[in-house]
Amino acid sequence: MEAKQEVKMQPTQVIAPDKKNEKSEKPKRFSNPKRATQNKERFNKVVEFEERVIDVARVTTVVKGGRRFSFSAHAVVGNKKGKVGFGHGKANEVQDAIKKAVKDAQNNLISVPIVNGTIPHEVKNEKYLASKILLKPAPKGKGIVASNTVRAVVELAGYTDIYSKTYGSRTKINVVRAALKALQKLKTVKEIAELRDIDVKTLLQK
Repeated sequence: MEAKQEVKMQPTQVIAPDKKNEKSEKPKRFSNPKRATQNKERFNKVVEFEERVIDVARVTTVVKGGRRFSFSAHAVVGNKKGKVGFGHGKANEVQDAIKKAVKDAQNNLISVPIVNGTIPHEVKNEKYLASKILLKPAPKGKGIVASNTVRAVVELAGYTDIYSKTYGSRTKINVVRAALKALQKLKTVKEIAELRDIDVKTLLQK
């Protein structure tokens, strides 16, 4: 008879997973610094800029099936630190039209010089279509002497003391564009000093 040999099975050893290795094996998430910067800039832009709605109008379009209604909006935005913009938006709802106008204004910003709360020099008879505007520096404490439409532009640009007068057509959109054209004609103190061939300190003392 064949003898049966008993084979003793050695107990298997269970190896516990190494927590350190487990952590290191997890896929790493790489952040995109460029995208993070863009998101931060967008957030700062939203927080930094104020907005004013200049005009909202209902637009009627005649189509084959009847009439189609939509809304058109114009808005001014500014950070009160020398940046201001004007934009237009159109949508089926009023709020959507305003949002588009604000976004368009943020994409059309201009930089303007501010000297002690006012403009560095006078701008005469700047024209847009049938609207003309005059901008003059005002002494500290004078405030903003302007129509509501022009006030929205210069206030959001950052001016606290300025004198303005409008001639011709008083259409809000034309007046805003005339005001922006006038602001774009402004020269900085450094540019004025270079034109007069004098030092900046000497110019500011006058």
